Amino acid sequence: MTRDDPRDTADGAARPGPASLTSLLASLDTGAYVVDAQGTVMAVNAEAEKLLARPAGDFVGHDAHELLHRSRYGATLPRAQCGMRQAYMAGRTVQSEEEWFERGDGSLLQVSWLVTPCRTDDGAARTLVLFHTPQDPEETRTPGDRFRSPLPELERLALLAETTTQLTATLDVQQALRRLVRLVVPQLADWAVVDLVTEGGRVRRSTVVHAEGGDLVRREDLEGSLSPVPEDSPVPLARALRGVSPALAGPSPRLATDSPLGAVQARLFAESGIHSAAVAPIRGVREVLGALTLGRAGQREAFTADDLPLLEDICRRAGLALDNARLYERQRTVAETMQRHLLPQLPQVPGLEMSARYLAAPDASQVGGDWYDAFVLSDGATALAVGDVVGHDLDAAAGMAQIRNVLRAYAWFQQDPPSVIVSRLDRAAVHITDVTMATLLFARMSRAEDGRWSLSWTNAGHPPPLLVTRDGEARFLTDGHGLLLGTALDRPRPDGEAEVPPGATLLFYTDGLIEEPSRSLDEGLELLRGHAAALAGHPPGRFTDLVLERTRPAGNDDDVALLTVRVPVE
Repeated sequence: MTRDDPRDTADGAARPGPASLTSLLASLDTGAYVVDAQGTVMAVNAEAEKLLARPAGDFVGHDAHELLHRSRYGATLPRAQCGMRQAYMAGRTVQSEEEWFERGDGSLLQVSWLVTPCRTDDGAARTLVLFHTPQDPEETRTPGDRFRSPLPELERLALLAETTTQLTATLDVQQALRRLVRLVVPQLADWAVVDLVTEGGRVRRSTVVHAEGGDLVRREDLEGSLSPVPEDSPVPLARALRGVSPALAGPSPRLATDSPLGAVQARLFAESGIHSAAVAPIRGVREVLGALTLGRAGQREAFTADDLPLLEDICRRAGLALDNARLYERQRTVAETMQRHLLPQLPQVPGLEMSARYLAAPDASQVGGDWYDAFVLSDGATALAVGDVVGHDLDAAAGMAQIRNVLRAYAWFQQDPPSVIVSRLDRAAVHITDVTMATLLFARMSRAEDGRWSLSWTNAGHPPPLLVTRDGEARFLTDGHGLLLGTALDRPRPDGEAEVPPGATLLFYTDGLIEEPSRSLDEGLELLRGHAAALAGHPPGRFTDLVLERTRPAGNDDDVALLTVRVPVE
């Protein structure tokens, strides 16, 4: 270690970083640090550590903007509004007065700064940040001082814009609520409480959080179902839940005796230490969806009537976002229920154990064209099918039902090989269904007089079925492969045949189980084969669940259907 290494300096004038930065920082009597092209702190001097009450380890390797840059009210400064970050990202020399850094204890330090490009001895482009404070660091503002006046118009507009962006970017109600409370705590309040009116008209306190050491802490003990909203209660929360305009609130001896709802509010004030609150309704397009309560505790200044318009604007945006999220969840529930009702109940076939699973896609309408089927044919054989109609919406689900019903009709009345049945289905689908394209694997499973089970199948562009023996040997049944449905090419389809030994398991599945953009199809198939082989000893239901859990890609955006059939051990 050379004498130039900052870890070897006696006075600690320059802290960990490239040795070439040491002389640059050690000679400065003002706070200073150096960032790279991405804004990550490379080195810091002792004066900066002192002014900001942060050890060097809090600086080096961290994003300077996220670590330090704040509005005058303590909120993390949006990157688009940060003049310092824009300057060093652009490689320009800029200076500014009356900016704010957050110190290690959470207090705010007003600073004047200058940033200028520089190059270290190794030729790398860096940015030097110099700053000083016009005030005594011991007189820095505490977090409570953030609330001494309403937000300036520019910051108010920025907060509303961020609220709109954040809340409209999700259609999940709980995620929208999490984003809402992060926007208002700690920038506007110490506590945030969200009460929601459920579909049945009940009220539930769904979220209670407060700021603690820079983090949001949830108080689940204060959450739960609330009593009905009194029609004549003057309690601000009751009025907000009835749709009345925002109002100021606070602890009062009369709260506990007003109504059960008032008693809940009295407990909230008592346990949180909130001395001042602002309450506003969250309105949807047609109804009141809930209420947002913001609370301030400790030495922080009370809310005033000047704060209510901003709260009302935030709640208006939250109402639209929650309304859309609820509508989406309703549609998703209806669509998924329809999808599951379209899928069949598995038949009871003597000598066979069956299990099936359907997992909806995480996006779109939560439904798609993936399906499975199993039914007993007129000659006693068991028909097995799995398929995938192109699309991820209600049209795909409806097309799936059409294809399945036509296939059932043909298979029941015509005791022909699977290839013949599927060829007829392909020709008919163009005229009597709305399906443009689909894959399908259709099989007949039958038992001979000597008790042996055999499978015959045809594959219309679908992933091959997997045969797993009781000893854990797994192989794909790749015979019988032909064109997918809907190509308008009238070509003979092949059949495949295989014996299914005692204790063996057949797995039929759709491509959502194996396909992922980051890996090839062969890799997905091999992963499935390996997992299925390792799970051969599990009962069919457990086998199906574990294969789905271990094989389905984490980032999968497709629905998945699986059908498992096991032959008994003689």
